[in-house]
Amino acid sequence: MRATTTTPGRTYLLTGLLRCGLCGRRMESCWTNGRPAYRCRHGHTSATRPGTGRPRNTYIREDRILARLPALLLRLGHPRTGDHSPGDPSAEAGADWLRAQGIALTYDPADSSLTAGTPTRERIIIG
Repeated sequence: MRATTTTPGRTYLLTGLLRCGLCGRRMESCWTNGRPAYRCRHGHTSATRPGTGRPRNTYIREDRILARLPALLLRLGHPRTGDHSPGDPSAEAGADWLRAQGIALTYDPADSSLTAGTPTRERIIIG
């Protein structure tokens, strides 16, 4: 499997893998400050007004997740955990492995943590 590219020159390695820890929705890819990132607007669209109790939008840059991804992959039993730096092809291989295993990741902005959707619910702090 390959990472999803929605715009020429913009690749999002974790597309489809991230869920919001506040509302459970799938996080959408976005480009912010020249980098790939993910956001959750908690059901808000331009056609609807946000409710008064709706949480603030959640954002996380992809490079912050990729810096900690090797630790999570190691805890999940990934067969070849290496140095997954943002530009490293092994980061893509790690994301592809998560997809192949059917493992979604939940980002909780309250404590900057990432939790794997597995029975053991492995968790790392993004910081």
